[in-house]
Amino acid sequence: MKISILTHGSRGDVQPFLALAVGLQKAGHSVLLAAPYRFANFIEQYNVSFAALPGNPEQLSALFNNAGQNPFRVIRSLSQYVFEIAPDVIRVAVAACADAECIIHSFLFTAGGYTIACQHGVPDISIQTFPIFAPTTAFPNVAVAKLPPGWLSYTSHWFFDRVFRYGGNSGYARIRRAHPDLPLSPTVLWPFTPSPARPHTPLLFAFSQSVIPPPPEWQKLPHLHIPGYLFLEDNSYQPPQLLTDFLAGGRAPVCITFGSMINRDMEHIRTIVLEALQRTRQRAIILTGWGEWGISSTTKADILTLESASHEWLFPRCKLVIHHGGAGTTAAALRSGVPSLVIPLAGDQLFWAKRVDFLGVGPASITLKRLSAEKLAQALIEADSPAFRVQAEKMGVILRSENGVGTSVRLIEEHARRFKIKIPISNLKDSKLGVRIP
Repeated sequence: MKISILTHGSRGDVQPFLALAVGLQKAGHSVLLAAPYRFANFIEQYNVSFAALPGNPEQLSALFNNAGQNPFRVIRSLSQYVFEIAPDVIRVAVAACADAECIIHSFLFTAGGYTIACQHGVPDISIQTFPIFAPTTAFPNVAVAKLPPGWLSYTSHWFFDRVFRYGGNSGYARIRRAHPDLPLSPTVLWPFTPSPARPHTPLLFAFSQSVIPPPPEWQKLPHLHIPGYLFLEDNSYQPPQLLTDFLAGGRAPVCITFGSMINRDMEHIRTIVLEALQRTRQRAIILTGWGEWGISSTTKADILTLESASHEWLFPRCKLVIHHGGAGTTAAALRSGVPSLVIPLAGDQLFWAKRVDFLGVGPASITLKRLSAEKLAQALIEADSPAFRVQAEKMGVILRSENGVGTSVRLIEEHARRFKIKIPISNLKDSKLGVRIP
C-alpha cells in the first residue's frame, strides 16, 4: 500500500510520524513523509522518502512562545503562520498524495488531509499527539489547561473544535479566492462528522492510556483509539566523545532541555537555571536546541552544553530531566524511568505539566511566571525523593512495554482493508460534510 503522511511543526511534531513511517515500511508498505524542509537529513537517514514542505518551524516556535499561555494569542499566532505559507504547502501536499492509497494527517493537516483523501477516494487516518477533537468533561482542551473538570472542560473542547474548524474554513476560502490556480477542492470537509459517503475517519491518539486514561465519553466513540506513543527506535546513535567523557566523569547529571522552543525570556531562564544548579552543586547537561543559551561547554567544569543528543539514549543516564513539557519530550522523559520537572512555556505544555504532576514522577511543575532560583533549587532537592524515583521507574517500565507503532500500523491496515467509498466527492450535498465555497 502506498501511504502519504502529512505533518508540520517542530521536531516533536515530526519525529512520531517518522517512527510510524519506519514501522509501516517494515510492514511492507511504501511511505512518503511530507514535513518541513529543515528535517530532510533527519528523515532521509532512516531511508524514508521525503517531500519538503515550505515554512520555518523556528518562526512558528517563536510565535508560539511569544503567545505564552494565552489561548487566543496562540490561535492568532498559528493562523498568522499557517495562512502565510499555506499556498506553497498545499501545492507540495497535494503532489505528495497524488498516487497515495492511504493518507495519514496530523493536527495542522486535519481538514486538508481529509479533503485530499476524499478527492482521491482513498482512506485516511488522523493521528494527534495530544487530546483534541474528542470532547470530555474529564479535563479541558490543552489550550486552557487551568480549567477544572466538568462542563467547563467539555465546553472548552467544543469551543476550540469549532474555532479550529470554521477558522480553517474561512482561511481556506480566502486562499482559494486569492490563488485560483491551486489544486483545491471547492468543498471544505471535516473528518469527524458522520458521513453517508465514507467510513468514519479513525482518530488515533499517539500517547499512552497510562498517561491519559480514556474518559467515559471516549469509550463511546468506536473511531477513537489510543495505541500508545510513537517512539522512534534507533540503536545506531553514537554519542559524541565529549558527552560520554562527561557522563563518566562524575555522578549522574541533571538534563535540561527546552526542545525546539525559542523563548524571548531565555536569558532570564538561563540565569535562574545556572544559579539553581550552583546552589545545589549539581552536574548538568544542557541541550540548547533552537534556543539561545549564550553559554559554551567550557562555562563551568560541571556543566556540559550541547545543541542536541538522543533523548532515548541520554535521559536514562541522568538523575532528573528538566523540560518544557512538549508532547514528545514529555513522552521520552516518562519512558526513560527518570524523574521529571516541567517548566511549561506555552501552548499545550501546561496540560502535559499537569499530567506529569498527576503521575507523581517528579517535583511539582513551575510555571515561567513563578520560576525563580529559589523555587528551582528547592525542586532540585525534592527530586532526590525515593518516592519520585519509584514512580518514574514504574512509568518507564509501562511505556517501554507498549508498542504504539505496531498497534498503529495494525489499526491503519485494518481501516484500509475495510474502507469502501460510497459516494463520489462530486455528489456530496449534505451540508454537514463541509462548507461549500462560492
